[in-house]
Amino acid sequence: MKQAMIIVNPSSGKEDAVDYVEDIRSILANKGYEVQVSQTEKELDATKYCQDACKNEFDLVVSLGGDGTLNETVNGMVDQHHRPKLGIIPLGTVNDFARAINVPLDPKKAIEILHSDNTRSVDIGRFNDRYFVNIIAIGSVAEAIYEVTPEEKTKFGPLAYMLEGFKTLTHQKEYQLKIEHGDQTWEGESFLFLAALTNSTAGFEKLAPEAEVNDGVLHCYIIKKVNMVRLSSIVTSILRGHLKDDDDVDYFTAQNLHVSSEDKLVTNVDGEEGDPLPVSIDVKPAHIDVIVE
Repeated sequence: MKQAMIIVNPSSGKEDAVDYVEDIRSILANKGYEVQVSQTEKELDATKYCQDACKNEFDLVVSLGGDGTLNETVNGMVDQHHRPKLGIIPLGTVNDFARAINVPLDPKKAIEILHSDNTRSVDIGRFNDRYFVNIIAIGSVAEAIYEVTPEEKTKFGPLAYMLEGFKTLTHQKEYQLKIEHGDQTWEGESFLFLAALTNSTAGFEKLAPEAEVNDGVLHCYIIKKVNMVRLSSIVTSILRGHLKDDDDVDYFTAQNLHVSSEDKLVTNVDGEEGDPLPVSIDVKPAHIDVIVE
């Protein structure tokens, strides 16, 4: 009999996550799966559960939670000898990866996709010794995201991230960055650097419109030192999906990067705090198969 694991974060979806478990179990049982439910209690539980599923050669792992749960689940799957198919039921604040791969944000509609046998291979990013599915951000706005409280996330959703970002714009600060990719090097002051795997970040689906989930490259944006008037123009460019065309933005694609700075800077990885600089980033093309409609 086929085996499936549901990894559920009980605090996701306004703490309604466990209410969806039986619906998922019913669909998978009808498809011939023996189902195991693994409920997270602390950080990295989802990673450990997924590693167990890979070791025991499960056929399917379903992530039931937000971007954080998905990120941990993916970190347990990357580079394993056996990698199950991945199902995604988004219950978080933003759900960027679900947006990028066109999984419905309505949990009930997303659960219905588990009836499907269709899959899509997706890229996974490597960031030092961990992995990500959406974006790396370095700079003032990236650090501001840490100021968003769980209460604000619940109340305002993606808007909470934008509000904190605009607060940062009012007291902007640039950092000295060195970005090496291939045989090229960029050095200078930057307000914000982004390396995106998908077109969606913080709920904005036009930030990197060129990005596909399986194009094998990072889409990189260096937002340089600019004044408040120009920053307003850049925000407009983001909302319209024209960021790469802005005069104060350098855009390029790369398969690998090395980013360093003389300043003490932390990073933001899929919305969570990452390692301080320097960091190495690259892409594992078409590494995981995700269930789609």
